[in-house]
Amino acid sequence: MMMLSACKEKKQTDDIITTKYVPKTPQAPIGMPSDTQAQTVKWGDASYRVSVERVASDSLPMVKDDAGQKYKDNRITVSVSRQDGKSFFKRTFTKSVFVQYVNEPFKKSGILASIRFDEVDNGKLEFSVVVALPDAVDDMFVPLEMTVDRNGIINIREDDDMDMLDYVEAEDEGV
Repeated sequence: MMMLSACKEKKQTDDIITTKYVPKTPQAPIGMPSDTQAQTVKWGDASYRVSVERVASDSLPMVKDDAGQKYKDNRITVSVSRQDGKSFFKRTFTKSVFVQYVNEPFKKSGILASIRFDEVDNGKLEFSVVVALPDAVDDMFVPLEMTVDRNGIINIREDDDMDMLDYVEAEDEGV
């Protein structure tokens, strides 16, 4: 009798059990949080206050990711004030200003993610600009460089220095 119970055969099955794929349904449009950065910089022989403010906009065209999720684009205002508080430079930027510097996927699905003051270089205020895919801001972006000269003239070019590690670290720290 003991022999019968020890030789009991286990039933095997070829069935594979898995969970059913349920695609994510898009939620309400997602926007980046508003952010303001300001600092005083020495430019030439005077001090200036440089301020950068980012706001997600309901009035700009929204972009979609592959799953159909909508994202709000941003308006970013760059202000430069003299010591006496008078405005030297103030302009609000949208992605449309930078589209000639990015490829088709970023024109179609990218947002203006960031403008950040970097330094005074060769007598110009230098800013890092990032156009990114909204669901992959840290991984999929186009770095640009924007300068403002003493006459308030803007120059934009591709950032070939690729020093964007500083940008990613600053964004991760909430700067």
